[in-house]
Amino acid sequence: MTALLRFEQGGTSDCVECRGITTIGRDKGNDIVVSDRLVSRNHAIVRRLGKNDYYLIDSGSANGSFLNGRRISTPSPLRHRDEISIGSAVFTFEQDDTVYSTTSETTDSESTLVAAQVRIQQICMLVADIRGFTTLSQTIPIQTLTKIMSEWFQSVSTGIQASDGNIEKFIGDCVYARWDVTGEARPFVYNALASALEIHRITDSFNTIYPDLPQKLRIGVGINIGQAAVNVGQDFAAVGDAVNTTFRLESATKELGCDIVMGHDAHCTLPDPFVESHVRTVMVKGKREPLSVCGMTFSEAERLNSIYARTQRN
Repeated sequence: MTALLRFEQGGTSDCVECRGITTIGRDKGNDIVVSDRLVSRNHAIVRRLGKNDYYLIDSGSANGSFLNGRRISTPSPLRHRDEISIGSAVFTFEQDDTVYSTTSETTDSESTLVAAQVRIQQICMLVADIRGFTTLSQTIPIQTLTKIMSEWFQSVSTGIQASDGNIEKFIGDCVYARWDVTGEARPFVYNALASALEIHRITDSFNTIYPDLPQKLRIGVGINIGQAAVNVGQDFAAVGDAVNTTFRLESATKELGCDIVMGHDAHCTLPDPFVESHVRTVMVKGKREPLSVCGMTFSEAERLNSIYARTQRN
């Protein structure tokens, strides 16, 4: 779906089509050059994830990037007609949603196209969330916060894609990714586990890069397998009870005191002796009965992943 940035500069109007990554700043190497001393040399990025999701990311600029009048501190999703302010420059984000419109003006043929794209699919899901982010955001300068989140966003994106995952959403300090399961589920669970370990490594590296942070950066991870409706809406999202449960599993890491919590169908792919010693039950919001889950530390997940990797090589 085509996305554009419209803006005025030097008394003339201009328009740039958003690519996978569209950079904005004062440096002449940017895709959009803003000649304004209030604008940093490399100020902000508009980045596409998946087919149609675009995010505004501030690169830790001194004067900030504003979305609809609000300074952003985390990667923020863009919607049609959103207004972006960077220094004295004002951009309008436009996204062509004609084909996928679901308003009352949608034609029968367009409705048929939308319905045909939606399918029920077994998927493996991962949700990772930064612990104590609200407290962190209140205790460090916003310039440092936006720089950390920009770097985290981009590194995590690369890590998940390296494990063949699709990033569904970034929601503040939380990432939600999925793998469409075809055939045996085990490889997809271990891909999700590898991504969890990579996100942990990325997050932990910030504790060295930014040693003056008031608290150590940590993440909790939920991993789940289940049926979901995929390709829903303009952002081709996956939705359903299994998706909601994955978010609940991530929250359960705090209650259970572990780093990763796996749902039943996911932990059934792990070695029996490990599961037998780590299986727990936990109540989660929206469920009447407790769920059977498997909790583990990152060290234990690393050992599981190493064992699985060796079996694949033999």
